[in-house]
Amino acid sequence: MHVAMIGLGEAGTLYAKGLLGLGWTVAGFDPAPVTTPEGVERKTTAQEVVENAEVVLCLVGGRAAVPAATSVAGYLGERTLFIDMNSAAPEIKTTVAAVVGEARYADVAVTGSVPEHGAATPVVISGAASAPAAEVFAALGAPVEDIGGLPGDAARRKLLRSSFMKGLGALIVETLDAGEAMGARDWALEQLVAEHAGGAAGVERLYAGTLKHAERRGHEAEEAAAMLDELGVRSVMSHAAAASHLLAAVGTAADRAELAEAYAHIPVANIGDARDRMGMTDAGIRALWTGAKAVGWARTVWVPPGDNKLLHAALEKVQPGDFLTVNGQGHTDRALLGELMAEKARKRGAVGIVADGALRDVRDLEEMGFPAWARAVNPAGPYKNGPGQIDVPVAIGGVVVAPGDLIVADDDGVIVVPAAEARQTLPRALAIQEDEANRRRALLEGSIA
Repeated sequence: MHVAMIGLGEAGTLYAKGLLGLGWTVAGFDPAPVTTPEGVERKTTAQEVVENAEVVLCLVGGRAAVPAATSVAGYLGERTLFIDMNSAAPEIKTTVAAVVGEARYADVAVTGSVPEHGAATPVVISGAASAPAAEVFAALGAPVEDIGGLPGDAARRKLLRSSFMKGLGALIVETLDAGEAMGARDWALEQLVAEHAGGAAGVERLYAGTLKHAERRGHEAEEAAAMLDELGVRSVMSHAAAASHLLAAVGTAADRAELAEAYAHIPVANIGDARDRMGMTDAGIRALWTGAKAVGWARTVWVPPGDNKLLHAALEKVQPGDFLTVNGQGHTDRALLGELMAEKARKRGAVGIVADGALRDVRDLEEMGFPAWARAVNPAGPYKNGPGQIDVPVAIGGVVVAPGDLIVADDDGVIVVPAAEARQTLPRALAIQEDEANRRRALLEGSIA
C-alpha cells in the first residue's frame, strides 16, 4: 500500500511510523521546515506527493484544510482514498469533501491523545468512503467507530467530546496554577488524580498539552461552543474553556511584551478595521497630548464620580506593561489623576492611562512622556472617600474592558482587543496596514486615480 501524507508535524510523524510498521510505503509533503520522519520519502510539491498514492492522509491545521485539498485535488487517482484528519469545523469538512470528491472522502475525527497512543488512537469516521478508511485504521490497531453519514458528522462527534475535554483541560490548568500560587500544587494534583482515571500522568498530560496547544485548542473549543449554541444547549463552560485556552495562548510575560510591541506599530484605525469597527471607545475619550501612543494590558479600576481612593490602591498593584483603565462613570468635574500619581504609575511600569472621567496636569504628563486619554481635563482635585473596585470588568467610552484585555491608543482614540483574541487579530491588522500603505504608495506614484 502506498500512502501520501500531507502534514509532517507531531501527529503526522506518529501516523507515518504506524504505517511504515505495516510495511506500507509513505511519501510526505509539508511546506514548513519540519523534520522528515524516518522512512518517509519527502516530496517537494503537493502534486508529487499524491502521485500513485492509494491513500492520502491530510493532517494540517483547520485553516489550511481547504487550500491543502485544493492543491492536490486535480492529481488524485481515480480510486485514491482521501482521509481528512484535520481538526476543523464541520462546514470546512463539507467543503473539503466537495473539493476532492465526496465518493473518495472520509472524515476522520481523532478522539484520544495521539502522543500517548500513536497511530492506534481511537477514531470516529464518517463520509461516503468511511468503510475503506475504517480498514486503514483497523490495520493500525486503532479502535474505530464507523458512523457513516455525511462529511462533518465525525467532526461533530469530536466537538461534542471537546465540550468536555477542553473544559477539563482549562479547569486543570486553573486548579494547578492556583495550587502553585498557594504553595499547594502537590495537594491539588492529588485531589485531581483521585477523581481522574488517567492518574497523575493523565492530569499532567492534559495540563502540558493545554498550554502547548492553547491557540489551536481554543479555536476548537470555540467551534464546540458554537455547536452547543446551535443546539440550544447551555454552553457557559464551553465558551469559558475557549476563552481560557486563547488567553493561555497569549503566553508568558515575555510573550505578552512581544505581542504588545507588535501592536505598537499599528494605528488604532487599522486595528479597528480588522475587528469590524468594534471595540473603539466613543469620540469623547481623546488623547490629552499630541503624539501620545501606548499599548498595554488593562489594569482596571472602577471608582465613584470624582473619587480616586481606589485608583491610589490600584497603583500599588501595577505591573510592567499595565495600562491603567479607569471607569470614572463619565464624571468630568474633578480630576482622577495628575502628575504625581502619573509619575508613580510610570515608575512602576504602567504604559499609560485611559479614564472615562477627567485628568489634569496635561503639560506635565506630556513632559514626562506619560500617555493619557480621558473624557475631559479639569484642574479640580478628587475626593478620596471610596468605595470602588480593582481588577473587575469596567466600561470605558461605551466599551466593556475585562482585566488583562489589550488596550491600544493613539491620537485617533482607544481600542480594546479582548486578550483571548489578541493573537488572531494581529495578522488581520497587519494585513490592513500593509494594504493601506500599498494603496497610498500607488496614489503618490500616480498608478491609480
